[in-house]
Amino acid sequence: MLTRRRFLTYSGAGILTLASGCSPEHINWLTHQDETSSTINLALVEQAKLTKLKSLLLGYPINMNTPPEDFFTWRQQLLEAGVGTFSYNNVGNPFKESPIVYNTHDFERDVIHRFGKLYGFLPSDTWGFLSNSGTDSNMHGMYMGRVLLKGRTGVLPKAYFTKEAHYSIQILRDLLGLETVFVETLADGGMDTQDLRKKLADNASQPALVIATIGTTFKGAVDQLDLIQDVLQGYPSYLHLDAALFGGYLPHTSYAAEVLYQSQSKLNRVRYDSIAVSCHKFFGFPSPAGLFISTQSHFDEFNEFFSRIHNPEYIKHVPGTITCSRDAVKPAEFYYFSSPTAMAKQQEDAVAILKNTIYLLDEMQSHFPNLQAVRSNELSNTLFFRKPSDRIVKKYSLATMHLSINNIKQDYAHVVVMPHATRKILTEFLTDLEEDRNISL
Repeated sequence: MLTRRRFLTYSGAGILTLASGCSPEHINWLTHQDETSSTINLALVEQAKLTKLKSLLLGYPINMNTPPEDFFTWRQQLLEAGVGTFSYNNVGNPFKESPIVYNTHDFERDVIHRFGKLYGFLPSDTWGFLSNSGTDSNMHGMYMGRVLLKGRTGVLPKAYFTKEAHYSIQILRDLLGLETVFVETLADGGMDTQDLRKKLADNASQPALVIATIGTTFKGAVDQLDLIQDVLQGYPSYLHLDAALFGGYLPHTSYAAEVLYQSQSKLNRVRYDSIAVSCHKFFGFPSPAGLFISTQSHFDEFNEFFSRIHNPEYIKHVPGTITCSRDAVKPAEFYYFSSPTAMAKQQEDAVAILKNTIYLLDEMQSHFPNLQAVRSNELSNTLFFRKPSDRIVKKYSLATMHLSINNIKQDYAHVVVMPHATRKILTEFLTDLEEDRNISL
């Protein structure tokens, strides 16, 4: 097996240069210039044009900054070591020996331990893996909760979440065959724990699989984990935390406690059972991927129930993961983002996005009160407001939704202030809003 330690002893890796391969005039790599290849070449030319406009994407939680050169150097080193040049496979549990020696489990374990430490998991009680996406991580958290609760009680749990949760939660609910109890929200979009208390009492015959969100999809609301845990006391429950975007940057701010596994005010009080964080959102990893982190003790209990049904002798251990074959290149590449250099950049970006969010909110509330811009809380890098013109929605790829605010239904849009959304880009956005207002007068 290619271990991280062995890999890091390799020397002589060159620096990846992008000069020739990325320009449109160098894309004629197909040997046969037929109609298909011409279409592909034109498509690549269009992609190259769009790349120049990537910083204008403000409506979705994607970091459009190109990773630093060190990342591409690391990627080239992996390539030269063979990772990504033929079929590597991270099948099964990364904390068990794999029958396929061509894997990157060593890197994957290191990533989970480094980020687990960031979220306050004990080094001796940390388990997880790098998934294909945030939804994939949420699926594993919900599946683990379903298996544990049914195994402990003999009764299938009900899923509790709000309508502000990511739409994938409802898809996963369907896949897992769970009945849903929708919990009402507060004015800011966060979970109403008093309604949760009532709904738990109304459904006391079944355990509760609760999916909380730190940073809801459209409003950037935060479910209060400690209050949720207060309500859950005395009920058989499992709390999975979807922290897809906020889980990336909050650990580098004064609000780091919001995503910690254990309470700082109540000794040994666990705040959630598993967490999902997206790699392609705040971090800017170039393809969809996700972190899934729980405890080793939770996993061991889960795997004991899991193994009663699934015991694949074929791979010499019970995998404990839903997916069988898993991408081995992504964990090795994402390993870069757990390095001290990358963590320092993440801290810089986290501070910048919150400052830029405050700047944008102040400017919009001062100069465009008609848009009624709202920031749900001080942790959030998301502002939602009355929908501007279609021209602005298209230029900045704004997400839009039809919302009922104060019992009035209106079309709203939002801006998610990511690391690429610099003051220059935000000022251009504000200038466009001003031009739109002048046109409408």
